[in-house]
Amino acid sequence: MASTKPPSGTRDFLPEDIRRREYVIGTVRRVYERYGFEPLETPAFENIETLLGKYGEEGDKLIFKILKRGEQEGTGQADLALRYDLTVPLARVVAEYRSKLPGLFKRYQIQPVWRADRPQKGRFREFFQCDIDSIGSTSPVVEVEQLSAVAEVLSALGFTDFTIQLNHRALLNAMLESAAVPVDHRGDALVAIDKLDKIGPDKVAQEFYAHNIPMAATSACLAAVESVPAFDALIAKNEHGVAAKREVEQILSLIAETPAAKHVSFVPRLARGLSYYTGAIMEISVPDLAGSLGGGGRYDNLIGMFSNQSVPACGFSLGLERILVVMSERNMFPSSLPSGAVDVVVTFMDAESQAESLKLASEIREGGFRAEVYPEISRKFDKVLKAASGRGAKLMAVFGENERTQKQVSVRDLIKREALQPLPRDSAAVEIARLLRREP
Repeated sequence: MASTKPPSGTRDFLPEDIRRREYVIGTVRRVYERYGFEPLETPAFENIETLLGKYGEEGDKLIFKILKRGEQEGTGQADLALRYDLTVPLARVVAEYRSKLPGLFKRYQIQPVWRADRPQKGRFREFFQCDIDSIGSTSPVVEVEQLSAVAEVLSALGFTDFTIQLNHRALLNAMLESAAVPVDHRGDALVAIDKLDKIGPDKVAQEFYAHNIPMAATSACLAAVESVPAFDALIAKNEHGVAAKREVEQILSLIAETPAAKHVSFVPRLARGLSYYTGAIMEISVPDLAGSLGGGGRYDNLIGMFSNQSVPACGFSLGLERILVVMSERNMFPSSLPSGAVDVVVTFMDAESQAESLKLASEIREGGFRAEVYPEISRKFDKVLKAASGRGAKLMAVFGENERTQKQVSVRDLIKREALQPLPRDSAAVEIARLLRREP
């Protein structure tokens, strides 16, 4: 017999799971729209050449490829791939529609992405990202606005102990150059440094050695990424590093006037492994969480890969799944979160009452309440009561031959567990609304 479990790294979402997701997504969307970001959606899969070569060697290995179909099925070749993130598809969209988009294009996108990664706690092969990106400006105000928006999202969800780490890719490049890391291995060094919090300095050093990076360069880099003074000293004579440090300091100065002020700090060890970053890089850390809740950075050259035109861009991505994991573990969801309960269950005692039951349910819904018709003839009343209580209903409305004859609706209060006075049929929906609002 085939397994009923979903594929490794994916999940089924039951009603309660979906309501929690919708609560978080709704919060994210409201904050992003307040900052002027507009919605965008792109296909689940892209042409494979769109994705390959944009994420670095390790990223390319994690792309889910889609084999050719039809007559070409037997070739074993792939021409499409599931999107790895939302940034590269955005770059393609901007290159395709640049003439139709505003000079400063600010978009948010909340959709699933896929990575052929090793599943672990909070890390899945299929997961949602909640992205914001600003296209068309090199101003540090772009980074500041995104940091502020992300901080507002997390605060609105109830997070208080998060830090948004800030660094700059040019600073890291200056560090590697000043430490005499060979040019051909600087990408490998950044990938290793990006794992520092997960695997520790000893294993990062081992990765440096595996790429034939000299011991002196390894020691200099590891000392620099663990200490701001050591980092500053190492890049002090590198003009690109000094210029990048001024950019970081400007962002930190401007952020002081926003909701993100107390949450953003310069962290030398932050690397972020994606190869398309060109400027400031950012990442959210939360105590006791392996990995981050999200991150991003400036990628001024990526869109040019599609359009041969330099277009400045910066973005930030929140990882919905990890946010949900942390919020569940910390019991952060509000008790007022909507449930799947209905307000009223309408039931009928005979087939002749079916139509009138459906009509009453429609009238109740028109009043803004949730009504459900129990679909079977209610000959076993205890069974219907159990079903109505299981749906969380407050009231049960009953139709039968007596009710039809007397033009009434029988009502039972499921909270107080008592029968109420029958209601006139012609005003039953209004009276049920009053009872649901607990009006006298």
